[in-house]
This record gives sequence, structure tokens and C-alpha cells, in this order.
Amino acid sequence: MDAYFASVEQKANPSLKGKPIAVIGSGVRTIITTSSYEAREYGVKTGMNIYEARHLCPHIIFVVGDNRKYTDTCRELEKIYYSVTPDIEVYSIDEAFLDVTGTYHLFGSPEEIGASIKLLIKDRFGINCTVGIGPNILMAKLASDLGKPDGLWRIKPDEVAPLLENMPVKELWGIGRHTEKKLEAMGIKTCGELGETPVSILRSRFGIIGETLKEMGVGVCTRSLIITEGEPKSIGHSMTLPRDVCDREEIESYILQLSEMVGRRARGCGYIGKTLSLTLRYTDFETFTKQTTLPFYTDDTHKIYCHILPVLYKIRLKNKVRLIGVRISNIIKDPGQMSLFEETERRKSLLNAIDEVNNRYGDFKLTWAAYLRQIERPHVISPAWRPSGLRNVDIR
Repeated sequence: MDAYFASVEQKANPSLKGKPIAVIGSGVRTIITTSSYEAREYGVKTGMNIYEARHLCPHIIFVVGDNRKYTDTCRELEKIYYSVTPDIEVYSIDEAFLDVTGTYHLFGSPEEIGASIKLLIKDRFGINCTVGIGPNILMAKLASDLGKPDGLWRIKPDEVAPLLENMPVKELWGIGRHTEKKLEAMGIKTCGELGETPVSILRSRFGIIGETLKEMGVGVCTRSLIITEGEPKSIGHSMTLPRDVCDREEIESYILQLSEMVGRRARGCGYIGKTLSLTLRYTDFETFTKQTTLPFYTDDTHKIYCHILPVLYKIRLKNKVRLIGVRISNIIKDPGQMSLFEETERRKSLLNAIDEVNNRYGDFKLTWAAYLRQIERPHVISPAWRPSGLRNVDIR
């Protein structure tokens, strides 16, 4: 999708059409999650704070994001994808891969399918998307980047080599700033140079990833679509706080909230885990993670909370905290075995009852007393949200 959140907001409020807008979170401390193309002309980018954005574009309009709009639209977009192929991977809330190898003979050429999808999305939702077509995921992704906004671009197999010859490596999906700098230090700036570099040299610098980088340099990608979500390795939540905090009791209340969010997702998807991780980020953006492993598996909010607090107590805070994260890993499917102890069964029933109420009426309608000392919960939806599976976090 093109400027997805901003486009949805402009469709919902026609007075915003053609104006520079930026979608932000609801908290005091927030960032730009998406800006319209009108705002991007002034240099406004995702991740900027509102002061930077206003400096670049004094007449910018800030819109607090409505996450329910974006998730509902994503679910409806998925139905359009399935109308042309069963082989889809919803990669993020605003992006999907479709393999039409087995179905394009039913609907016309890949270009005709792409044009049809664009028209369906425009007619139904009033927003634009860009379709990239290629012989593999890597090239299709590159084509969609080259075609933005509101484009349709196809890279055919015989066009790959000349296209990549002088293209900067940073344009390839999967090569971030860190990898780009490492390659530049080796004298590699273009995809052509990357493809010509002996795999032995790349492997000595990057390990097994060096082989993948070599293939990327010549436009080869063997990654298949992830059509069904595999078994997760962890379940976690993090939040940037409305303000920097150093009071341990306040930090504890946020940890309780995060423990509840993690426990609720684990219970909802039927997972239990035994390794707990606490992530803290200071105001200077120094970030670190500490963890502990339990002698048992759990999805219980208070067991997660009570066993991660000692991790916090061992940390000597040297600065105020701006972000907190809680994660449970080393997870397995809950076998659902009944406990011999009545108190344990009562505890499970209590947690299930709380989950049922909150699932029906909204997050934290029932909550723990220790959490009541702070109630502001600014939430910016993660781009990794999915319309199904473990990453389908309920949005209210």
C-alpha cells in the first residue's frame, strides 16, 4: 500500500485529501508512523518526532492513528489477494507477497492481475497501491519500490542483470544500513560489485550469510513464501513510555502491564514458556536485555511478573528509562494437563475469565490493582501486525 495509514485517514476524512498529513500515536511522546506523499515532499519521514516534522513542514496536519481502521482494511485486502491465488504471505499490515505461478493462466498475464488488484483496491477502499512483479520475492520487492507511488512495475528475468549492475546495494530488500557500511568498507557499493565478489570473501566477513549476499547481488532469491505462520520462538511486547521514568514502583507497574499482555497472548494462542527477558532503554537510547530461565513452563501473568522483577532488582539504573519490554521464550504448546492442586486450577479459571472479559469489551477493562497507578497507554500499531496467527493482536 502507498502511505497506508495516511491514505486510509485521507479516505475517511476527505478534507485531508491532497494535504500534507502525518499519522502519529496518541501519547505525549510519539513519532510519525506514516506521512502522506504531500508531506514527504517536504522531507517528512517515518520515525521523525512531531517537532522535526513541523520544522520541515510548518502547515503539516497531525492525525492520531485509528488502528482499528488499518487492521480492518488489512483483513479485507487479504480477501482480494485470495481471489487470485491461495499462495499469499501477508508480510506486514501494508504489504503482501502473492505467488500467481499456478493461477495466472486463469486471470491473464501477471501485469493484468496486478492491474486488476490495483483497480479493486482503488474502487473498494479509495487508496492506491503499487504492484511489483518479478521472478522471485527479492525482485518483486525491488520492482514495487521502483514503481512507487501508484505504479505497476515488472522485472523480467533477462532484465535482472543490467538493472542491478549499477544499483546501490542499499536498494535491495534485506540490506540495511549496518550491512551496507560493512560492504562499503570492502569496496562494494553496487549490486554488480556484490555479485562479482568471490563467495569465499563474503563468507569470511559475514559467515553463512555471505552466500545469501552473493546470490542477492545477481538477483537470486530462494526464499519461499511463508504461507502459514510457523511455530513462534517467543512472545513479547514493548512500549515507549509517555515520559522518562526512574521510579522503580512506576517501572514495576509497566512491567505488570507488559506481563499481562504477554501472558494473555500466550494463553490465547495456547503457548507456555520458561525463559523471561526484560529490555530497558535509557533516554540516551542505550538498550540492553537481561533474562532468567524458570524451572517450569508458564503463561500466568503473575508468575511472569513475579519472576521478572528480580531481574529488574539486579539492575542498577544509571539513567531514566524511556522504553520497557517483556518477552517469554523457550516456548512450547500448552499440553493442557490438569493440575492436581485446586489452587492452580482456580488460578487458571481466573485468568481465563479475565481474558474473556477483556477480549469482549477491550484491553484492561479488568486489570490488576497494582497497574492502576498509571493509566496512559499510548499505542502505535506495529507494522508486523498480521490479520491471523500469533501476531494478530486485538486492536481497540
